[in-house]
Formats: sequence, structure tokens, C-alpha cells
Amino acid sequence: MSKEPDQPARYREPRQARSAATLARVLRAAEDIASSSGLEEMTITGVAERAGVSVGTIYRRFEGKEQLITALTERMLEQREQYMAEQLRAAEPSLSGVMDAYAHALLQSFADSSNLFPELLRARVTGALDRGAHTITEIHRLLLEAAAPYTGQIRRSTPQTALDTVARAILGACFHNSVRPDPATGEAAQRQYADELSDMAIAYLRTPDRRGTTQS
Repeated sequence: MSKEPDQPARYREPRQARSAATLARVLRAAEDIASSSGLEEMTITGVAERAGVSVGTIYRRFEGKEQLITALTERMLEQREQYMAEQLRAAEPSLSGVMDAYAHALLQSFADSSNLFPELLRARVTGALDRGAHTITEIHRLLLEAAAPYTGQIRRSTPQTALDTVARAILGACFHNSVRPDPATGEAAQRQYADELSDMAIAYLRTPDRRGTTQS
């Protein structure tokens, strides 16, 4: 019987409000530094200075930089899950309204913190890929849930498969925009880009399959 690989030790969660506030300040400082200088340039000492805490305070909660990056990844991904959920709940009650909300919210999620979000997803730290995959799965679930009342408007033969296709396409486009050398930046450019992604998705969802089969 093969031995399962040891699971990495998790950083110590705060139990008191004051400790939680300190942790939030540390993670915010880490995010600020990583956003402006990149993960490679982020150091425990630099984070401590930016957060206004001692180096020892950080090491009492994290074993090192890798655990700090893991915690930062979790924080940012949780925030994005919550943001996507809020935006989809507030979407106009129609298929186009849901796709608009999905495209605009997802593009904004990737645009926040410049290239930090995709860099965190690519970070070679234990559990980062698994946590990123969890968020992608959750965002996908949120879209399917929000679009469920409007699947009758979809003319593809298998609406669930069609929604899966557009979810992946928009996710890929938003990720690509965040890493390309000439991304859509600024409110107007991002709004136009998200509108185009949504229009593309709606056009596909409302176009019958090539074989001519349609949703009755």
C-alpha cells in the first residue's frame, strides 16, 4: 500500500477579532506589494513593513512566503467568488442580462490588481492550482444557476453544454486579456470588450446547431 503524500501544513487561522484584523492588514500589504512588484519581489520583511507589524507577527501565523502566497490566493479567490455571486444575483432577469453580468464581472475580476490574479493562479505553491480550479468550478456553477430560468431561450440542442461552452470561452478571453501586452484597459475599453464577449455568447446560444436541431 503506497503512502499518501503529506498534506502541507495550513497557516494558523485567527481566533480573535484583533488577530483577524491584523491578518487582513498583512494580506492587504502582501497584495499591494505583489500587485506593484510581482510575487518574486514580495518578501516577509517588506510585507511586515507595509502592514506596520513585526516580522515575528507574520512568522507566528505563516511558516514562510509560500504559506503567505497560499493565504493571499485564497483571499483573492474567495473575494472573486463572492463578487461573481453578487453580480449574477443582481443581473437583469433574462438570458442576455445574465451573460452581460457574467462577462462584465469576470473581466473586472481579472482586471483588478493588474496581473496579480493570473500570476497567483500560475504560482507554483502547494494547493494554488487546486484552489484556482475550485474557484473556476464555483464561478461556472454560479453561471449555470443564474441562467437556469432562461434555458428555454437557448436554441442549441443541449443548453447545458452550450452554457458550458460560453462560460469557458469568456473565462479564457478574460484570462487572455489580463496577460496580453495590450489589454483592454480603462472603463470604456473594458465595457466594450465585455459587451462584445456577451454579444458573442448570446449570438451562439440563440443560433441552432449546424445539424438544424433546436430546443423545442
